[in-house]
Amino acid sequence: MSLDWLNDLLQERRNNGLSRSTLVAKHLDATTIEIDGQRLVNFGANDYMGLACHPDLLAAAFSEPAFSEPGASTIGSPSENSITPAMRWGSGASPLVSGYGPDHAALEAELAKFETTEAAIIFSSGFAANVGTVAALASGRDIIFSDALNHASLIDGCRLSRAKICVYPHADIDLLRVLIRQHRGTAERAFIVTDSLFSMDGDIAPLQAIVELAEEFEMVTIVDEAHATGIYGDNGLGVCESLDLLTRVPVRIGTLSKALGGLGGFVVGSHVLIEYLRNFARPYIYSTAMPSGMARASRAALKLVHSMTEQRRLLKQKSLTLREGIHQLGFEVGSGDSPIIPIYLGDAKEVVRYSQELRRHGHFVPAIRPPTVPLDRSLLRISLSVKHTDDQLRALLKSIGTLLEK
Repeated sequence: MSLDWLNDLLQERRNNGLSRSTLVAKHLDATTIEIDGQRLVNFGANDYMGLACHPDLLAAAFSEPAFSEPGASTIGSPSENSITPAMRWGSGASPLVSGYGPDHAALEAELAKFETTEAAIIFSSGFAANVGTVAALASGRDIIFSDALNHASLIDGCRLSRAKICVYPHADIDLLRVLIRQHRGTAERAFIVTDSLFSMDGDIAPLQAIVELAEEFEMVTIVDEAHATGIYGDNGLGVCESLDLLTRVPVRIGTLSKALGGLGGFVVGSHVLIEYLRNFARPYIYSTAMPSGMARASRAALKLVHSMTEQRRLLKQKSLTLREGIHQLGFEVGSGDSPIIPIYLGDAKEVVRYSQELRRHGHFVPAIRPPTVPLDRSLLRISLSVKHTDDQLRALLKSIGTLLEK
């Protein structure tokens, strides 16, 4: 059977302005990239705290790890007998075979300490952490209440769990309560699954009310803090910390790939939760472990982000200032103070045109279209870094103003 039908589906996407392709982007520094030979100020990354280029992370990635191989030598050019553990990049196996080393164990211990929980487990990606956790905890006998704008990885985890899924309108606590009253009694166990900081709209879930509902109806709350880790809370633990909910959310998921500047995902919680995931989360069991160097870099990031109180304050101030400027220009802009700033334009083709126009002015601002966002809610997604200068933000605002002239 031929695959010609794929061309039809791809053409349909092109006709609707939804076709996508990869961009080859060379990262020059914390806020600058080069695409097709053009230098652009990058407003399309999740490096909120500017740690992806931090020298401490780079030094840690290639530093001597927590152990040394007997007889290893670093004299002369590297050979099979002279490569040290620090030179080895790939872990070579899944964590439950031989891919889990001292650096992974040290990172999990430091994550648990950082997140003030009993234990932690690291995954090869944040997507894997979300899919694996939700699918492992819920089953066909259970029910999941899921926010309509949850990340795709949470949605896929819900589907793979085979639990009954009730999708509630985004952040609508009143309707969530109605759905819980209607359906909670039909399942053995029940879960509320939500992002804390939503990745496209940049708004924060009503976690206080969600936790109270979960406690009232004896449900488990699963919160993905991927975009909030590092930028919310006094110590950078996320929205749960800022709302004093750390001890009331039993399953917290995060990522090392955004504000922490690296790669990988993690889950923190009780000893029994982590032991269960180590035994039942399929993306953990059947994926190669992250490189040891990445684990070392992530440990360095945790040390840095814990004390970046002033940078968190500064990032929020930049967000508020830019949002206000965009609003004054007459655009519909998302509310809040997060570094994720959506400009809602609605039409998919229009948002692509605006993104291209900003690129001509020297700014990379990605166009976000369905299925990532709902129909008629296509948007320009500005992602701020604390490293963006005031001059860069003023130039972006000026360029956004020119869009009204087109």
